Amino acid sequence: MISLANASLLLHGRDHHLPTKRRSPFTVRSSSSLQEIDKSPTTAEDSKLRSELCASVPFPPIKAAKRVVLVRHRQSTWNEEGRIQGSSNFSVLTKKGEAQAETSRQMLIDDSFDICFSSPLIRSKRTAEIIWGTREDEIITDSDLREIDLYSFQGLLKHEGKAKFGPAFRQWQVDAANFNIDGHYPVRELWGRARNCWTKILAHESKSVLVVAHNAVNQALVATAIGLGTEYFRILLQSNCGVSVLDFIPRADGGSPRICLNRLNQTPGSPVATGSSAGRRTSRRIILVCQGSTQDSEATVSKLGDQQMNILGVIQAQKTAELLLDLKVSTIISSPNNACAQTATIISQVQEAADCLGADCVPRYVEMKNIPDLDVAEIFQPSTKDTTDVSYLRPGWLNGLDDRVTSTLRELSGQAWHSLLTELSDESEEEKIVVAVAHPVAHIALIGHCLNLTEEWLGSFHLDAGSISVVDFPDGRTGRGIIRCINYTAHLGRWSIPITRSTVDDDSF
Repeated sequence: MISLANASLLLHGRDHHLPTKRRSPFTVRSSSSLQEIDKSPTTAEDSKLRSELCASVPFPPIKAAKRVVLVRHRQSTWNEEGRIQGSSNFSVLTKKGEAQAETSRQMLIDDSFDICFSSPLIRSKRTAEIIWGTREDEIITDSDLREIDLYSFQGLLKHEGKAKFGPAFRQWQVDAANFNIDGHYPVRELWGRARNCWTKILAHESKSVLVVAHNAVNQALVATAIGLGTEYFRILLQSNCGVSVLDFIPRADGGSPRICLNRLNQTPGSPVATGSSAGRRTSRRIILVCQGSTQDSEATVSKLGDQQMNILGVIQAQKTAELLLDLKVSTIISSPNNACAQTATIISQVQEAADCLGADCVPRYVEMKNIPDLDVAEIFQPSTKDTTDVSYLRPGWLNGLDDRVTSTLRELSGQAWHSLLTELSDESEEEKIVVAVAHPVAHIALIGHCLNLTEEWLGSFHLDAGSISVVDFPDGRTGRGIIRCINYTAHLGRWSIPITRSTVDDDSF
């Protein structure tokens, strides 16, 4: 790994300092050290679940690129009542849920799916039937796609679960990975089922797959796909109506495919409208805004220089500013790159005009800061021609970067992440919302820091120009960051990126 001192020399003498180390809520994950746990622990000392559970087992090879779209079922009667559903099958879609499912159908109506897999539970299967519409192919139900098995918890109202089970219910809330009930570890069992699902989905001869299931199992599908253990339960949110997209890319040697999370939790409604994460109120939030499109029409790494936005980029920045208008942004931190500075300025101008636009009764003031650690362009300049000609619109393109480049990127983005967390620590405001504007590459690295991943994971995420990603901190800046969404683009309207189609004109998708 390149040292920070060498990284500074590489970036023409910039002076960098490593952030003070804070207590990490996760084990730092490196793909080279993952091992599978074969059985549940039997002693108290062993009961702490290791992060490597089911994360290292290779997926079966695939012959062609495959895109999988995960959809969570819509509002059910037990959702409405606040009951713990688990894998019970007594709940059905409400009228609102039926309408939400129709909204999802409209979101995906222009997309061509080869096959649909669904949970057999009524609420999920009905959602699948509405989305699948008049397509002739039969929906495949798979019991492994059912919601998490919660045994004696199922059917209880949440206050009943708390009263009846006390410490067990508390553990389910704060330490779900090690939660034990009726002799079972539900989250661990769920991760095992998710792995089984991927084996079956990838074995199917199809290029575009729709999967309709549930909150917890969709979390497990996302996590196991990119190699994250059970400690990431409730970290990658799946809202009602949420859509997530994963790309599976074959390897030339026929090994386990490369996997990229192209989108997490895209919803028809605004991803910033709520002030809670997984039912917990949050007053601290970081919003990662990708700069608008630039004059580099080829979007190659070799042209990551200081470019102006094109007209599409300006529109994207304006749409993002409009989305954020209902929030009172405290600080905007931007890369000094021209396109980022332009995007940040547009957001700031709309924020400070909130009273004129009818969104606030008093004028707002937004503090703006530039930090060089968010400017990634110079990191890629010494790269080889083979690397710099790669399009950064292609899912998983970061897998092909030189180790020196990815190490430098992670080192410098670590300083930027520390700066963002420092902004959140200001207790003078009851609610603190920090917006960071940078190139998609920089934000991918920041997501890696939020999840405590090493640079080997950089290729596991994809971001588009004009997209936003939202990280909530319900336990404050020193707590775990909860990923509300990644690569959200629905706010761009007619200029948004199609949910299920690649941004690259490539026959492999």
